[in-house]
Amino acid sequence: MITPTGFREYDARWRFPEEINLPGMTALGLGLGTQMRRRGIDPVIAVGNDYRDYSLSIKLALIQGLMRAGIAVKDIGPAVSPMAYFSQFHLDVPAVAMVTASHNPNGWTGVKMGFERPLTHGPDEMAELRDIVLSGDWEEVPGGSYEFVEGVKEAYIEDLVGDFKMSRPLKVVCATGNGTAAAFAPEIFERIGVEVVPSHTELDYTFPNYNPNPEAMEMLHDMADSVKASGADLALGFDGDGDRCGVVDDEGEEIFADKVGVIMARDLSKLYPNSTFVADVKSTGLFASDPELKANGVKADYWKTGHSHMKRRVKEIGALAGFEKSGHYFLAEPVGRGYDCGMRVAVEICKLMDRNPDMSMSDLRKALPKTFSTPTMSPYCADTEKYAVLERIVAKLVAHAEAGGTIAGRKIANVVTVNGARVILDNGAWGLVRASSNTPNLVVVCESPESAEELKQIFTEIDGFIRTEPAVGDYDQTI
Repeated sequence: MITPTGFREYDARWRFPEEINLPGMTALGLGLGTQMRRRGIDPVIAVGNDYRDYSLSIKLALIQGLMRAGIAVKDIGPAVSPMAYFSQFHLDVPAVAMVTASHNPNGWTGVKMGFERPLTHGPDEMAELRDIVLSGDWEEVPGGSYEFVEGVKEAYIEDLVGDFKMSRPLKVVCATGNGTAAAFAPEIFERIGVEVVPSHTELDYTFPNYNPNPEAMEMLHDMADSVKASGADLALGFDGDGDRCGVVDDEGEEIFADKVGVIMARDLSKLYPNSTFVADVKSTGLFASDPELKANGVKADYWKTGHSHMKRRVKEIGALAGFEKSGHYFLAEPVGRGYDCGMRVAVEICKLMDRNPDMSMSDLRKALPKTFSTPTMSPYCADTEKYAVLERIVAKLVAHAEAGGTIAGRKIANVVTVNGARVILDNGAWGLVRASSNTPNLVVVCESPESAEELKQIFTEIDGFIRTEPAVGDYDQTI
């Protein structure tokens, strides 16, 4: 059993066992192995899993399919997603498959996969894989094999840390929401000389406190409480599979990830002037307008949301880094390897603090031009309907702009439709609506450089267009 909607833009993701069962996961492995062979890829793959209680059985079912397709499987054991991506480099293998539901709640499973390091499957590869699997068009080939590879975790941590040691004292709340990152992050911080304040760092796949998602206000608020209680310099929080990082400063202020991206871009562009940075369409307009980035010769490139889209764009245009509002950061050479790694981001933030010994994280936040922005807000819309619904909403917003309509009393300067609709106003304020690539939702984000009042008005009016579609349900969180 395997439902077609699980093949998404850049991840495969299902509810288990309602939408996929173990034989379905074996079929996915057969399809993935067949896809590798038809593309002429060396038939070797690294496979890892997050530590949810059902992930091991799912990984073994996937591995069975891969082996039946004639693939040599290198099992790296329990891992965060970036450790799986790292293993492609460390073991010098062309392909990776990571069994994880990422930040989705328990009951979800999925696979992040890729053939061309550091890239992962995008829409074309996912569509090809879907067609092979759903039509049963796979090929069984002899010669498949299995090997459990020891030591990848240790090599991954060594790659992140190297010989770096903090030269200033730094006290950090390490928040993992009881997710897989709990087995990695505290050790990494201690290795670089950071004083760790643990927050839900016991491995517990029932997630007794909250679902580990540093984009959710529930987790950010808890991180802020820990900072205030401990007097820490900042809090760094990680999602369920460790490829995203969230930040709370020393004043307990939650800094949305796109603003953290601007802080990092300011720091990196001093070291590497005239760099290009990619930002996703949900991110702040400051990447293009910030005076300090402009002075450092930065070029901003706004692109489609989604870790596969962003990774590919960073590689294609030779950007130094890519930043997503969700907390996925893609740090390319010479800083990182181009894939999204929450642990790498955490280490680089600590290095940033070390390079700015006289500044606190709140100082760095306050040094940015002030804008008012919403969290990422997700109203329900079924997977089978969301793209058609979005297409109609986008058409209405474009027609409104072409007719000379306004939002929040301001003229619409532009509507960017590279990924949904980002409606940009004449003062640089904007509102975005797009379809989530991995959950049954739309996604809404707004920003104003003027005021909280204008922000609310933008959201209210964008939501008015969304509410013309009866298939759209309630939000997960709003302002």
